[in-house]
Amino acid sequence: MIFIYNDYGGTHTTSLAAAYHLNQLPTNRPLSTEEILGVNYFNKLSTSDMGRLIFHGLDENGNPVYTLGRGSSKIVIPALSNLSHILQDKYQNAEPIVFSNTSPTVPLVMSIGGFLTKRMKLSRIGDPLLITGAKQCCGLIRELVLHTKQTAAARSGTESVIVIDNKNFSS
Repeated sequence: MIFIYNDYGGTHTTSLAAAYHLNQLPTNRPLSTEEILGVNYFNKLSTSDMGRLIFHGLDENGNPVYTLGRGSSKIVIPALSNLSHILQDKYQNAEPIVFSNTSPTVPLVMSIGGFLTKRMKLSRIGDPLLITGAKQCCGLIRELVLHTKQTAAARSGTESVIVIDNKNFSS
């Protein structure tokens, strides 16, 4: 099974989701500023990284975990899902691919912080907002990762491509 966490920029909630998925973060308490800043790729990607699959590691079952910044496009995930089906059919590969949208977990303060940091290059103002937002949504992201793993496990025998929109995880 291949897991791909995706959202607009691919550097904040997706990086946190990948870290939770890979058991790199504590799940029994809120995250500290240092833990958030220590997450691989958190706030380290730029606009030019959008559309690039970023490998984060293998989970406890040997499944690769990736993140993807899809920008504002609503067609990236359907296109990748379609491409995945084509490649699986052509090469008789039944490896399930799970696309999990982390966008619903993004609080307003994180969106503002990301805009200020990434688009306006105002890190001194934006970075503290990103940290505040990450602290606000880390519980939702933990739940989303658990939901993603459970959904994938329940469907893995019946579907080769699983797209999870996660709309019930709104912040």
